Amino acid sequence: RSLRCLVVIDLKIGSFSHADAGQMHFYLNYAREHWTREGENPPVGLILCSEKDETVARYALDGLPNKVMAAEYQLTLPVADTLAAELERTREVIELRAAFSSGPPTIRATLSVDNADQ
Repeated sequence: RSLRCLVVIDLKIGSFSHADAGQMHFYLNYAREHWTREGENPPVGLILCSEKDETVARYALDGLPNKVMAAEYQLTLPVADTLAAELERTREVIELRAAFSSGPPTIRATLSVDNADQ
């Protein structure tokens, strides 16, 4: 299934800053006006940087009219055991969320009335 939108990726050598969010906002506005085809969704921005402070990213990206995400990249892949453990942990979290999102179990009671005494 395709996204039906442009994805603008900005690879940063340094850490994420609020200026990166403004720059991406500029890129997305240009892409929407000049490159987006009829029927496509608005473009999405992805900023990949070597370091990201969660607080700076949250305040810099929240409230922007364009969809922009910031992520921290790694120069090396984790060892296989670490990767397998993280995948298992993620699977368990997803299963727990699914179990809790279904809501509490429903209890059904049947009330029977004996009309023989009336």
